[in-house]
Amino acid sequence: MKEHSSATVLSGPVILPRKATGIWWGLLGVAAFSFTVPFTRVAVAGIPPLFIGSGRAVVAAVLAAAALAITRQRLPQPRTWLRLALVAGGVVVGFPLLTSYALTAVPAGHGAVVIALLPAATATVAVLRSGERPPAVFWGVMALGSLAAVSFAFLQSDGVGHLHWADLLLLGAVACAAVGYAEGGLLARQLGSWQTIAWALVLAAPAMLVLAVLSVLDQPPSATPVQWAAFAYLAVVSMFLGFFAWYRGLAIGPMAQVSQIQLLQPVLSICWAALLLGEALTWTTVIGALAVILCAAAAVRVRLNRPAP
Repeated sequence: MKEHSSATVLSGPVILPRKATGIWWGLLGVAAFSFTVPFTRVAVAGIPPLFIGSGRAVVAAVLAAAALAITRQRLPQPRTWLRLALVAGGVVVGFPLLTSYALTAVPAGHGAVVIALLPAATATVAVLRSGERPPAVFWGVMALGSLAAVSFAFLQSDGVGHLHWADLLLLGAVACAAVGYAEGGLLARQLGSWQTIAWALVLAAPAMLVLAVLSVLDQPPSATPVQWAAFAYLAVVSMFLGFFAWYRGLAIGPMAQVSQIQLLQPVLSICWAALLLGEALTWTTVIGALAVILCAAAAVRVRLNRPAP
């Protein structure tokens, strides 16, 4: 026997389990999205919300069309276009427009905590679409998280019974994003992560271009360089590049579990709002955020600890 013949040699790269890989891609996507709320708050100070919601989609659609053309992607099958329309309606049209209008009336920290309902909403839609079956305890803690977020919205407006109109827009944005995330995660398994958001952007581009032109004609943007820089981030990263990682994580899945990584998003968004915008971290904001995050973290733990069948 040759010298050192019994030594163990690694003959290739270490490959992470699919579940861990999906979580890391999801974390990267959430980190990119966490700047969306504070940068939207910056942009609406000088740019009309209709132009922010539609214009960022138009810019992203130009980048998407260029990427699809350069890589010579084939057109999706006809039956796929309806599903792409759901993705476009949720994350290209619904979420950007509703959050842009809502953040003209409420602070970024407030918006971030209400949007913390998104992990629960995404998990629900993912279960309905993918057939995943979390245990009953999972739904219990998700319900507690949802209750905490809605209670926060009541307390931050004028007390129970006086839900702010902006909160209704934010809740609508959550519903739109949940559908777009879940459907996009499933489509990414067929089309690819960046191809899914690219085709959705191209599909929505004509309608969003019309809205952007109407917005400019009605109220031409008059913004500072900082506000245009915030708009650029929303168009390039929040509307396009961030979905590369996010849809890849959801595609690897399980979607109900990966969606819970969004529990970090309100924490990051509130921190960015405090650092970049000087928003105060009130006890109501902190307690509301922690309640939602703890419940979502418990949901992840339930799924991870579920015995294998």
